[in-house]
Amino acid sequence: MFEQTFKNIDDILHKDAGCSSELDYVEQTSWILFLKYLDDLEKDRKTAAELGGTSYSAIIAPEYRWEVWAAPKNGGGKLDHHKALSGDDLKDFVDLKLFPYLKKFKAEKADTIEYKIGEIFSELKNRLQSGYNLREVINLIDELRFRSHAEKHEMSHLYEGKIQNMGNAGRNGGEYYTPRPLIKTIVKVVAPSIGEKVYDGAVGSAGFLCESFEYMKESKSLTTKDVEVLQKRTFYGKEKKSLAYIIGIMNMILHGIDAPNIVHTNTLAENLADIQERDRYDIVLANPPFGGKERAEVQQNFPIKTGETAFLFLQHFIKILKAGGRGGVVIKNTFLSNTDNASVSLRKLLLDSCNLHTVLDLPGGVFAGAGVKTVVLFFEKGSPTRNVWFYQLNLNRNLGKTYPLNENDLSDFVVLQKTMADSPNSWSVDVANVDPGTHDLSVKNPNNKEEVSLRDPKVILDEIQTLDKESEEILNSIRRLV
Repeated sequence: MFEQTFKNIDDILHKDAGCSSELDYVEQTSWILFLKYLDDLEKDRKTAAELGGTSYSAIIAPEYRWEVWAAPKNGGGKLDHHKALSGDDLKDFVDLKLFPYLKKFKAEKADTIEYKIGEIFSELKNRLQSGYNLREVINLIDELRFRSHAEKHEMSHLYEGKIQNMGNAGRNGGEYYTPRPLIKTIVKVVAPSIGEKVYDGAVGSAGFLCESFEYMKESKSLTTKDVEVLQKRTFYGKEKKSLAYIIGIMNMILHGIDAPNIVHTNTLAENLADIQERDRYDIVLANPPFGGKERAEVQQNFPIKTGETAFLFLQHFIKILKAGGRGGVVIKNTFLSNTDNASVSLRKLLLDSCNLHTVLDLPGGVFAGAGVKTVVLFFEKGSPTRNVWFYQLNLNRNLGKTYPLNENDLSDFVVLQKTMADSPNSWSVDVANVDPGTHDLSVKNPNNKEEVSLRDPKVILDEIQTLDKESEEILNSIRRLV
């Protein structure tokens, strides 16, 4: 039922003049889903308060509650078409009254639902131009329920599918969607445990936090205290962009985290010198945006100045990890070999301050729509690197939308990484043998015997001269014939 509902919503959005892409579909579905979730949450809280013999103070004022403006019901529990707004009346109410009201919600703590309401509706807007299309979407979403674990689980699966489609659409694809098989593999290797704080400073759709939650839930039989720790004191994120922020919030809610600790902010605007011990985390998992260029004033927050966004994020992650903390970070493979001062300095910082124990080299095509090759850095903060274990993922097919990465592709890596064993695709490098001037960590598989022998430049030049002479002789012969 849920799957067909989501498909029907997309069909409606597709025909609306205000929605032109998968990004718009997810954005518009998300804010309406959030308000429906909020309505169900309030009902649950009210019921719990009544069972406990206490009164409940509603978050949303009466006239802005879902059951009043979105889905008023008649005595038979059906939509009351006499009271339900539609057309221009509905669009005007949403644009001129509902959104301005919700924008005013403010709270100091990011883990409150009030904070989420204020942040989400401060920057998003209703893009549907037809109030009749909006009415159809609301009617469909009103049929969805967030009350049981099974309902949330099914909806989270479908929502992930929508995020994936948005990522595959090409426009900023990797920014919103990191392939789940890759995330699950990174989480398995880093292995977060209950009681550790997990952080993603470029949270996007919150895939790393959601998969960490699933991993930790399955790690043991949970006590009541464990559940509370996972809900309130385990997962933390920051996100700059408003669309990614609401998608991340919604994704975590659907996975079962009721008030995600995600802050709507620019992580890179934070000066590294201001990070204190109380700000640090046990685990960092992230796929920071790469290819971006940061302004000079942002670069001033970092000891290693560079315009490359991902390199600034890596400095942030190293700084914000606790001593003994562990990281799994996706980054462009050129980070390992670039010879510019920032790259060399950053590799030195990583090798000196952390144990970079594993590098997973990924083939092209892992990120649909983003034609860059990437690696995953696995490191532990607190002691310098002595040996780096490399694993080169070699597949017998080209990756892309038709043949995406799957968990089985990475199973060999997960097994070998436990002992850092050598294989045709894996090997170790002693950092003592790395060039101390460049700290070059290029992926060079010593087991790959298919080496291309380079020709001597003099031989090439001689051959060029010979070919030139032959060409001149042919031209002369043609001239004589003419």
